[in-house]
Amino acid sequence: MPKADLEYEAKRSLNRIRPKIIQRIGETCEADRGALLLETIEARLEEHWLRLFGLLYQLYGHHYDFFYYLENILLTTVECWLNRPEALLESDVRRENNPEWYLSEEMIGGSLYVDLFSDDLKTLRTKLPYFKRLGLTYIHLMPLFASRVGNSDGGYAISDYRAVDSKFGTFEDLLILADAFREAGIVLVLDFVFNHTSDDHEWAIRAQEGSREYMDYYHIYADRQIPDQYEQQLREIFPTTRRGNFTWHEGMKRWVWTTFNSFQWDLKYANPEVFRAMAAEMLFLANSGVDILRLDAVAFIWKQVGTSCENLPEAHLLIQAFNALCRIAAPGLIFKSEAIVHPDEVVRYISREECQISYNPTLMALLWESIATRETKLLKQSLSHRHELDGGTAWINYLRCHDDIGWSFDNDDAWVVGIHPGDHRDFLNRFYTGRFEGTFASGVPFQHNEETGDMRISGTMASLAGLEQGQEKDDAGLIEMAVLRIRMLYGILSSIGGIPLIFLGEEWGLLNDYSYESIPDKADDSRWVHRPRMNWDNLKRLQGKGTVSRRINDIISELFSVRKNLTALGGGEMELLPLENSHLLSFVRRNNENVLIVLANFSERELEVDLFLLRAEGYGHFLKDVLSGEIYSTKEKIRLKPYALLWLEED
Repeated sequence: MPKADLEYEAKRSLNRIRPKIIQRIGETCEADRGALLLETIEARLEEHWLRLFGLLYQLYGHHYDFFYYLENILLTTVECWLNRPEALLESDVRRENNPEWYLSEEMIGGSLYVDLFSDDLKTLRTKLPYFKRLGLTYIHLMPLFASRVGNSDGGYAISDYRAVDSKFGTFEDLLILADAFREAGIVLVLDFVFNHTSDDHEWAIRAQEGSREYMDYYHIYADRQIPDQYEQQLREIFPTTRRGNFTWHEGMKRWVWTTFNSFQWDLKYANPEVFRAMAAEMLFLANSGVDILRLDAVAFIWKQVGTSCENLPEAHLLIQAFNALCRIAAPGLIFKSEAIVHPDEVVRYISREECQISYNPTLMALLWESIATRETKLLKQSLSHRHELDGGTAWINYLRCHDDIGWSFDNDDAWVVGIHPGDHRDFLNRFYTGRFEGTFASGVPFQHNEETGDMRISGTMASLAGLEQGQEKDDAGLIEMAVLRIRMLYGILSSIGGIPLIFLGEEWGLLNDYSYESIPDKADDSRWVHRPRMNWDNLKRLQGKGTVSRRINDIISELFSVRKNLTALGGGEMELLPLENSHLLSFVRRNNENVLIVLANFSERELEVDLFLLRAEGYGHFLKDVLSGEIYSTKEKIRLKPYALLWLEED
């Protein structure tokens, strides 16, 4: 549709819907407040309606009843906005006036499983002082909504988006926790699992009962004709536990699309009613007090025969439409993308109009690659053209999370620096699973495909960094190297640009937990090895003065504390420095007039670095390491100790 016609149709459609909006506002409140609310919603529609209309028209304009869905989607959005708690409405206004609130150097994240960290939501609330002492201002609670009994893929097979799993408490407990986080200045992050539901979700149950309307919420087929057409282009996500992307349902005598697990039914977003229904679930979560929604499995949400059904243009349109709805009903909410795909595809999900922040899987993988090889050439090649993002967006930088490690660097980047990508991935898999002579890592294979050789890696940060091996051998030298690696890696996360994220337990150097092997619902998923339970009684022993765990905790706490006081670390601007050494990473951070230079040694050997090159870049005679207080002259060469980390300011 031509732009002029699109604008006309958007305006005409809104004029038809507006009386119902006005009526609903009038039913909700007194006249004076109603006038204020109408003024607010009109201003937001003026700014965002045309974009929303255009996105929905691209997705669903060919449906004969497009206006019916358009009206329902907008009225659902307005209804959620009218039900938004007063505290969140006030937060919306503050964030509209400070739209880049999440780019602050004070943003420091942590993620956790509620049951593994603190048993339940009530107990978690008592851990607020712990989060504050560690310096966290952002907490991501892994899936906590009602999910299927037994294997639920760690909570990602959701049965009800409006109910908390009873083992964690109640939805009221979540609301109270969200209020407590807000008062403490901590941002709450929750998952929006929108690619699929559990097979025992109400919609799936209605489909199993034969409701044609609800069968159309999912991709359900009477025979293999269409599934086989799709399968020609699809990859298998968990090839060692299930083959193919469709599951036969004996009760319905039909095939169901199940990308991840047989009990996770993919939603059919080609149906506009599915979009409306999931928008209502999303905005309900927004009204619970969440500040950031992690959008799960974004790459898979749109299907089209003859394609890989990953990263399709319509997937971006869908997320942008969800984003536009939030700008109208919950403008204080932002999205975090979870796209563990090729680096070129990851960045396409990141924008103010789509996902404002995103996991940085390429940096994560290349940090582990660099400490395995002791070389930074592939890391620097990637950073040289992949780190920079558009304004108003940020990376989430992490070493470990609930998921596995995949070697998601770009093959062309590898070739540029003389690395054979296939052979290199094989080396990294062997290194991190203890099958390479001289390795320090204690990792576990995840989804090893014997046919293709593809493999991912499970393991805690500390075990992969060498602490487990050092403690098993009772070798003080190996332990020391592991601790230094951890400090250096966290120093990079905290300074390279974006939001550093810790998977709770890392701050104490928790090791792999192999007990999952004896639990039937977890035994075939090695990712549970890096999801250890936080044993608070045992931590009292680990916290003792002089212990390795205490030292790691002090290191991470110090890095976070110093970061918060360095304005240069706000925003995301980063420039690599021309200090040529294959074991060195050096970059400068700038934020307005504030500057910080970072040097990191990725080797267990000392490095000689000529700081005079920094003089040529225009930096001063003396630089001060803000972490140690030591002064360095740019007229001299310095020696960086093994795994040294320097944060340098002009003195």
